[in-house]
Amino acid sequence: MSYKLFIPGPVEVSPSVYKAMTTPVFGHRSPDFVELYQSVQPRLQQLFFTGDPVYISTSSAWGVMEGALRNLTEKKVLNICSGAFSDKWHDVAKRCGKDAGAIKYDWGTPIDPEDVRRELSTGAYDTVTFIHNETSTGTMNPLAEIMAVVREFPEVISIVDSVSSFSVLKIPKDELGIDVLLTGSQKALALPPGMALFSASPRAHERAEKLADRGYYFDFLEFRKNHEKGMTPSTPVIPLIFGLRAKLEEIFEEGLDARFERHARLNAKVHAWIDRHGLETLPPRAFASKSLSCVKNLHEWDLPAIIAHLKEHYNCAIDAGYGKIKGKTFRISNMGDETDETMETLLRQLDETLAALGYTS
Repeated sequence: MSYKLFIPGPVEVSPSVYKAMTTPVFGHRSPDFVELYQSVQPRLQQLFFTGDPVYISTSSAWGVMEGALRNLTEKKVLNICSGAFSDKWHDVAKRCGKDAGAIKYDWGTPIDPEDVRRELSTGAYDTVTFIHNETSTGTMNPLAEIMAVVREFPEVISIVDSVSSFSVLKIPKDELGIDVLLTGSQKALALPPGMALFSASPRAHERAEKLADRGYYFDFLEFRKNHEKGMTPSTPVIPLIFGLRAKLEEIFEEGLDARFERHARLNAKVHAWIDRHGLETLPPRAFASKSLSCVKNLHEWDLPAIIAHLKEHYNCAIDAGYGKIKGKTFRISNMGDETDETMETLLRQLDETLAALGYTS
């Protein structure tokens, strides 16, 4: 049985996107595919705020996250870890055989740019990875401030995960000097899982040219070579690209500023609900995500019972926390296509569920 998803991904997919995905496929080396691929590029570049190409990868974002390490780390990578996924990125770097250092924070603690400056000042690193919006903890790290520090070290290539923040707010890739900005299809873009998007700077390509162990599937140079022909290195997920084109049409019909404002407004509604119930976000409120809320379970509510009640009576679902903070926190998404009406309905249903289960606070 399907439920309306208010989890931090996958999120709800609109009927118009599903319809677009039923478009008959064709050969991925055909002129038809070239037309499809090239048709999404201008709007993707606008959404990435970049003049660089935007590549389409048939993979989850993790494929690009691992591939970026293989393409760009020659000396040593600094992984900034403040949640489940940034912690995992450090593990992945070591599994790839890369020399890797880490700045480690308690989950929910935002990155301190001064820590980044201090570590990069050692001169040991030539790449740095961090997650803009750590989905596991609902923490939005101070991107502009971190990148201002990274720019002080021109030998360091930056790799930024924007999986749960991309299209939620403006991320000006070129202006901030981000070398690789990557995202996935299944969160704020409100597409099904299975596709990653990324844009790489000329600096990133120059670094990749020096490394011999890039592999093939995520080789940045292969992406660039095929992009110039309107193609992808390997067989692309054509139905998802049709869905992407439809989603881009919806996004630009709404308007970027309106989309960003809508996410902020809906996020504020969830925060107001949190406050009414005497709860707190896991990160300090100033660093709370704009796309989801990770809420401390201060009243020790029975989260499985709450989620079961929401599914049974309202046909919707929230999330009971991730990893080592599962049960200690719960997460509510407001990203993608959600509206004032859908979020207000969810919050009302949550209140009714709490009342039905005997919770008064």
